[in-house]
Amino acid sequence: CFSDVPSMCRKLEDLSVDEFMLSGFDSGEEDDCEDEESTQQKGKMKKPAPQKTSVGKQGKASEHKDQLSALKRKDPEFYEFLQQNDQKLLNFEDSDSLEDEEEDEEERMYHKLPSQLEVSHLPRAKLIRDITQAFKAAVATTKGDSEDLFPITVFNSLILFCINDMHAALNKMLKLKAPEKGQKKLILPSSSPRWQKNQIDIKMYIAGVVQLLSSLTQSTVVAAVLRHANQMVPYYLCLPKQCRHFLKSLIKHWSTGEETVRVLAFLALNKICRNKQEIYLNSVLKQMYIAYVKNCKFTSPNTLPMINFMQRTLAEMYSLDTQVSYQHAFIYIRQLAIHLRNAMNLKKKETYQSVYNWQYVHCLYLWCRVLSTIYPSEVLEPLIYPLCQVIIGCIKLVPISRYYPLRLHCVRAIILLSANTETYVPALPFLLEILQREDFNKKPGRMSIKPINFAVILKLSKTNLQEKAYKDGLVEQLYDLILEYFHTQACSVGFPELALPTIVQLKAFLKECKVANYCKQMRQLLEKIQENCSYITGRRQKAAFGVADVTAVAAWEKQVAEEGTPLTKYYSQWKKLREKEIQLEISGKERVKMPKPHPQLPLDPNNTNHTFQMKLDLDRSFFFFPLKIKRKKAEEKKADKKEFKGLFESDSDDDDDDDLFKSKGKASC
Repeated sequence: CFSDVPSMCRKLEDLSVDEFMLSGFDSGEEDDCEDEESTQQKGKMKKPAPQKTSVGKQGKASEHKDQLSALKRKDPEFYEFLQQNDQKLLNFEDSDSLEDEEEDEEERMYHKLPSQLEVSHLPRAKLIRDITQAFKAAVATTKGDSEDLFPITVFNSLILFCINDMHAALNKMLKLKAPEKGQKKLILPSSSPRWQKNQIDIKMYIAGVVQLLSSLTQSTVVAAVLRHANQMVPYYLCLPKQCRHFLKSLIKHWSTGEETVRVLAFLALNKICRNKQEIYLNSVLKQMYIAYVKNCKFTSPNTLPMINFMQRTLAEMYSLDTQVSYQHAFIYIRQLAIHLRNAMNLKKKETYQSVYNWQYVHCLYLWCRVLSTIYPSEVLEPLIYPLCQVIIGCIKLVPISRYYPLRLHCVRAIILLSANTETYVPALPFLLEILQREDFNKKPGRMSIKPINFAVILKLSKTNLQEKAYKDGLVEQLYDLILEYFHTQACSVGFPELALPTIVQLKAFLKECKVANYCKQMRQLLEKIQENCSYITGRRQKAAFGVADVTAVAAWEKQVAEEGTPLTKYYSQWKKLREKEIQLEISGKERVKMPKPHPQLPLDPNNTNHTFQMKLDLDRSFFFFPLKIKRKKAEEKKADKKEFKGLFESDSDDDDDDDLFKSKGKASC
């Protein structure tokens, strides 16, 4: 029945789509033509994806559906034919959907912008090489060569880029894995398969960082470069020669730099020695000790916190390896003993000066801190006794009133050692001797407004001995040290017997002394000691064990320490006020008024932690390099090459004509 369909189609070819649809499909020939036309377009049309249409599009689709339903009623045979051969025509929704799909396909042909732009891959080997060579050339200008090649703005930009991004770029180029949480051991770049290929460029770069550190003078800039150098420590560990130069620079900044610079330098030193102890620790400890001795020749309220910082950090370095520490401690304590023996045997001014100086005293205090920090240690414990003997010998060398400040420093070192090593060292006799020998009733020859700071002096001048400030300060020092010593023994089961000689001496002093202020201070000290004695005695009477039972005694003392005693509670309150006074002393402000009978507190070298806050957050907005870089003169370079000839030299500059010792000559090591 569809044989004449082609001829029918030729007659209707001039009709438009709308005319064809409005014709009502009256002729069967037209139905046949539409069928063939739809089958011919079947291979060309693609099934459109279902999309949400707007209200206007939905109206057109409903209109076409009505027309198809009319076709079903008027010509059911043709409708059935469409169902069998062209379902897409019956499911037609809207011609616009096809147009939308074509538009989507056209859009897919063009590039779409990503939501986030990717950063260019910086760590290419060639680019790293170019940056490294530019960095080397920039650092070379700090020596004074070719300064015109790098204007200051270009120099600053290049250095700033390197210290901020070079570490991450090198890690990415070598494909190094980030360390896991809690991992202490560093991941060395030499483990990367790309290390050998890029080793020369990396060596050039880290050598330039060391050279840059030696040329900079502004502390904030040095701190920023040191922070970058801390990140580069794994690279230095892979290159021994560059690492040695780096360590030398770090030790210099650790001993002479400002607060933040010292802290950053120590962190790098500690990191290197922890990861390569067998290679670097021995030499680093030796160089740090020599640098410590060099830089503690003069002591003042400004330099004392830095000296204490070097003491504490050097003690921490010695705690890394007790075997190496024992060798160093044995040699240097023996050296101190030799100086003391020469002074006692020869009895010359030069030999006395080799002992009675700041370097010698700070070395004694250093080894007390080292042994206290590492305790308990079977390796270092045998050195406690010889060190105590050297300190006591130093006190007895010249036992005159002019050297009472030095004696007080030595007693403070003994208290530190005794308290932290659980070793009894008789320190009280050296304090009570001053109460017996000194005439506190004698009127001073002159008045002085400024108090004497015993923490930063070793000896008193003849003028000082005649001032009222001398006796005021001496009584306060005795009060502090006696209280501090008894605090370390306050929980001991034998405290009443230990305190008995002091109680007798203090009572004798109160009977003889006529100065109300001195008597008031010592009387309160006596009351606190007696109160603690009564407390310990009462606790001992309730105990059910004997003195020979060491285990029971230790448990009893531990329990007493946890509960606290009258003396320990008083000491904790007194210590808080003392620390405030220390802060004011260091800052140079006026002394605070303390509650009586202890109105004034001295500067304590044992407690200066508040001055060492690690200010590692540097503001990049204030990051700039100096326009002029300080370069060493030829004379300074020659002086740096000279060997360290004498550890202990006299630093006295206030000697009178009738001084016992005068500064003549230098003592050799």
